[in-house]
This record gives sequence, C-alpha cells and structure tokens, in this order.
Amino acid sequence: MADEENKPRAVGLFSGGLDSILALRLVALQGVRVTALHMRLPFSGDSGVDELEGLARGLGADEFILYRPGEEFCRILARPRYGYGKNANPCVDCKLMLMKRAKGLMEELGADFVFTGEVLGERPMSQRRQAMDILERESGLVGRLLRPLSAGLLPMTEPERTGIVDREKLKDFRGRGRKPQMALADELGVSAYPSPAGGCLLTDPVFGRRVFELLEHDGCTVGGLRLLPHGRHFRLPGGSKLALGRDNEDNDALRSVAVPGDLILDARVSSPVGVLRHRVGAVPDEDLELAASLVAGYAKPQEGPRVSVYVAELTGAGDDEVLPQLEVIPADRFDPEIRRLMV
Repeated sequence: MADEENKPRAVGLFSGGLDSILALRLVALQGVRVTALHMRLPFSGDSGVDELEGLARGLGADEFILYRPGEEFCRILARPRYGYGKNANPCVDCKLMLMKRAKGLMEELGADFVFTGEVLGERPMSQRRQAMDILERESGLVGRLLRPLSAGLLPMTEPERTGIVDREKLKDFRGRGRKPQMALADELGVSAYPSPAGGCLLTDPVFGRRVFELLEHDGCTVGGLRLLPHGRHFRLPGGSKLALGRDNEDNDALRSVAVPGDLILDARVSSPVGVLRHRVGAVPDEDLELAASLVAGYAKPQEGPRVSVYVAELTGAGDDEVLPQLEVIPADRFDPEIRRLMV
C-alpha cells in the first residue's frame, strides 16, 4: 500500500472512445495511478456508465469519477465564448469546462498532471494547435497537461521533464486518420473499443435544431435539455412544448425526464406518451386541447371519431394530480399545419 501511495498520480479525461482508451493505457503502463474522469451532459442519460467504469479499470485506472455539469453547461451552451463548431456544439468551451474540472480534481487529489486523448489536427475546432494552446492556458494547466498520443509533436510538459513519464514511450500522432491508433491498440492488446461513428449529439443537425429552438423559446435549462433526445417535438401556438414518444422505450424515457408541473397525456390504446410543458404558469387551454389531439392522432388503433386522452400533472410529491380526461378528435399527422409545428 505504501508503494501505491508513493506512485505519481494523474487525472485522465476518459470519454470511452479509442483515443482516450489509448491515452489511459499509455499513462497507466508507466506506473502512474490514474483517476479517470468521465463527463455526461444533461441530455446523455446514464446508459453504459457502469460498462465504461469497468473498461477504465481494466485499462489500469485506479478510480473512476463521473462529472455531470448542469447549469454550468447551460451557460456555456447559451453563450459560448469560442462559438459553435458543427451545429450546436460549443466544442472549445465544453472541453475547457471539463479541463477546469480536471484541474480542480487534480488539486483535490494531490495529483501531478492531467492528460487527455487529444490528437493534434484530429478535430477541426478543438484540436487545432491554436485551440489546444488556448485550452491549456485557459484551464490553468500550462505545463501540466499531457497529450500522450501527440506528445512528440508538442512542447515537453512537466511530467515528462521530471521523469514521471518517459517521453520516448509517448506518440506523435497527427490528423484524422485512425490507422496509427488501431495499430497501437493491437500493440497494447486493446481489442474492445467503439467504432468512430456518432460523436457528440450536439453535432447532429436534427438535435442541433432542437437545441437552438429551445434556447430561442424557453432558454437553456437542465430539464429542457433532458427532454430533447426523446420522441417527436412540437412547439404549440400558445408557446408550450410537446414531446411525443415514438415507441415504448421513448415513452419510458419521457416519463423519466418529466419534471413537476409537466402534464402527462396518454390515450392508452397503443398510445404514445406525451409530455406537455409550458415555460411559465399553466399550460394554455388551446395548447392542452391540441396536444391531446396529437396524442390521439398518433395512437393506434383509433375507434370512433373521438378518442379519450387521460391527463395527469406531475406534482413532485409522489402522487400525480389526475385531471379530467379529454375527448378529442385525433389530429391528422400529415396535415401541413401540424407538420409546421414539429421541431
């Protein structure tokens, strides 16, 4: 135990992607005690966190810490100092927020440095040399921020200078190609890593539109962000937002992210669940009626000209307030006026 306590220590940013996997493994192989720091944004949910912790520990991490920025991230998303990258992604500002958290954690733990899986030139906004220098400077990590995969192309850091890590065992990767990383994974015996598809949800054009629409109408809130990935979204004439489940998984997810004051609508005939939210005060009657019609319009099967839609208001006290059910004519989902309400 005494030997473990005397080992150098580092905080590593760990997304679970191939670059962060390789960076963690390279540092751990040099006898450094690693705390893996993983960030989940409000719209990301918790799926896969346990598996990521197991992966990090299997690569050599001694500790796994989950970071969940809330209002801090909302402030960044609404007014990013360094602007947006692809679609709604405030890439540099978001990375800087994470690095500042890593610096604070480094100081709390008495660690020696922070490391990341960044590769010079791999991403057009946050991994240009200029952006990487900004991140190091603005995070307060000058000289203590190691990029193991591109270290050979960057100035020597303090952990390299003092011999905590051997610079000769670090890499000089550059650019967007994945072949060097895949070859290194084979060399290190790393076989479990994700494909490079996907990336941050904020870069998705559909999700990006929802983000900007939320900022315009409701402002950025943690609750608003949690709602965005699930279901179909409609902005109703009175200003309310309706999120309508596409399937049972969506329905469950919408129920899980609903907050006190939301109305839950359900026709109970192979019905989508609707979460209806108004920014201030009660939902306008016109929006409630239209939301119920939309729930009915997407329900299957529809028996008769009218459908009963059940409504409950979340109170936050455990027992939802059941409101009078509505008898509505199902909306025509193909009506151009209805389509124009979709976000």
